[in-house]
Amino acid sequence: MTAPVTEAEWANHRRLMLAELPDVLQGAEKLPHVLLPYQQALLDATASSQLVVTDKSRRVGATWGIGADAVLTAGARKNAGGMDVLYLGYNLDMAREFIDTCAMWARSFAPASSSVQEFLFTEEGDKGADRAIQAFRISFASGFEIVALSSKPRSLRGRQGYVILDEFAFHDDAEELLKAAFALLIWGGKVLVISTHKGEDNPFNLLIKEIREGRRPGLVVRVTFDDALEQGLFQRICLVKGDTWTPEKEAEFRTRIRAFYGDGAAEELDCIPAQGSGVYLTSAMIEAIMTPDAPVLRLKCAEGFELQEDEVRRSYVRDWLVAHVLPILGRLDPGLFHSYGFDFGRSGDLSVFWPLAQGRDLTLRTPFVLELRNVPFREQEFILFWIVDRLPRFGAGRHDARGNGQFLAEYAVQRYGALAVEAVMLSQKWYLENMPPMKASIEDRTMQIPRDADVKADLRQIQMVRGIAMVPNDARTKGADGGQRHGDAAVALCLAHQAAKADRIEYGYTPVSALDNPAGGLGFDLGADVMNTGRRELW
Repeated sequence: MTAPVTEAEWANHRRLMLAELPDVLQGAEKLPHVLLPYQQALLDATASSQLVVTDKSRRVGATWGIGADAVLTAGARKNAGGMDVLYLGYNLDMAREFIDTCAMWARSFAPASSSVQEFLFTEEGDKGADRAIQAFRISFASGFEIVALSSKPRSLRGRQGYVILDEFAFHDDAEELLKAAFALLIWGGKVLVISTHKGEDNPFNLLIKEIREGRRPGLVVRVTFDDALEQGLFQRICLVKGDTWTPEKEAEFRTRIRAFYGDGAAEELDCIPAQGSGVYLTSAMIEAIMTPDAPVLRLKCAEGFELQEDEVRRSYVRDWLVAHVLPILGRLDPGLFHSYGFDFGRSGDLSVFWPLAQGRDLTLRTPFVLELRNVPFREQEFILFWIVDRLPRFGAGRHDARGNGQFLAEYAVQRYGALAVEAVMLSQKWYLENMPPMKASIEDRTMQIPRDADVKADLRQIQMVRGIAMVPNDARTKGADGGQRHGDAAVALCLAHQAAKADRIEYGYTPVSALDNPAGGLGFDLGADVMNTGRRELW
């Protein structure tokens, strides 16, 4: 578990952040935009996707920013994307507050609109009888309107437009409300779901998981309390109150607000659903995609191996590759795309090279996994290029670029190009974006991995840490060889999965005929350091 940030650490962090900004962007009195960056990101998302979900901290102004989006949408002509905006909160006060916010934006933007109107609309009650419901609306010269409706799913019946479901997790009939809202997408409507969390099994959190895992189209915009502070929330509060902003005042404000929420701060401020901790992948899920056809190859160098002569080290590693890896490479299907992930380790942790082949049925199959323990830096470079040069239809690679791994990641980008290889700085944001799709492939059984106890143990090291699936920093196990492991295979697989799902660029070429190629169909001999591919020769 990550240690909490102290008040002094936060003040120093914010001071250093602002020190890197141009003078014009520093200080509350010089804020350059009406909307803060996370509010702008939310509007960008609603402009590009029919379904947007945002899990947010309390009182960071997400709904206030969406009021601007509502006015711009309802005030536009139909050929400019205009449509009715239908707002559903879970009580009357929320509805009135949103409509008042929209009225403020309408006056600021100066579109032709009516004042706020209260009206009654009739809906069918729970027992079938009609009843009158109080609602609010603003009408625009475009012919469209913003309407704050009842939170009942039937309120959307017969309507069309842009639906905003506010504090969705707290609606009484959330699942049915979502189904009713999705019906409006058929004719070009939009749906925005906004809420703080209310437990891990709430329909709101399940919707977010489906989008992040790629099971449902849409975008997720996450705004924690600390995200909002870093992007200017407290500076905006000071501006409104007429106070002078300082890093120390912001740090004290942060500490005070967190103290108010106590044990509920994780869910209310940090977007972590309650009971959101524990093992991410079950044994049954992992074993269901394991196959004995994918070997795990392990190379361990003796202590002092790095002190041997260059040619001795090179010869030893090359002979090992020819004996153990080359036969597997020779059996790879030349018609399939191949990608890889590489988690780097030098002393203590392993380096794991994990290739994936995308089958014609779109299943990602592991031909083998290579684990390197105590292998010197230069030999790891040699091994990587020796193998990747021989992967058929190589598409993409992803490297752990933290610490010492950065050098090898940089060399791989230089060799294969930035469009094919990416140096990844593993972070909570990266895990948040890439662990759910990998889990979805495991659950759908569209991926095959080695049947190996150490690989399974590494995958079991993935845990929910502050609402994000990742390998914790303190996760340590011992492998069958007695060596230390830190979920290395799990990280390599996630990197490989991201690489396999990335867009690829293929180039056409005219092959040299067999008569012109003395080496024959393989394009290399067993003693060559690299394939005859036209790439620069290593060593």
